Amino acid sequence: MEFTVVGIPCLGINGARYSSTPKPFPSRSPRTIRKKQIVTWNAIVGNGGAESQCGWCKDRWGLSWQITPRALMDALAAGGAEAKRAFDAMMTMKRSTVAAIEAARRG
Repeated sequence: MEFTVVGIPCLGINGARYSSTPKPFPSRSPRTIRKKQIVTWNAIVGNGGAESQCGWCKDRWGLSWQITPRALMDALAAGGAEAKRAFDAMMTMKRSTVAAIEAARRG
């Protein structure tokens, strides 16, 4: 399901079926660019939320969000070793950073 929150396009996914730990609500994944990614992350985590791994965080109401930089989506779409390096880098981060993803993408 696609929707918009304060002008940021989002994609709702039912992550519970793919997770070993059920989530009480489907997750929301804003498709972000660099500046909006930082603003979105800070707005969620800085207002009573909590950060987690791989770009995931929860807002103060317990809703899960995965803040996904466009650079990661582009890297994954490229496929092959480039996508694997970007994915592996993302797995080590809490908030996904564009600079780290781009560095991993280049190898």
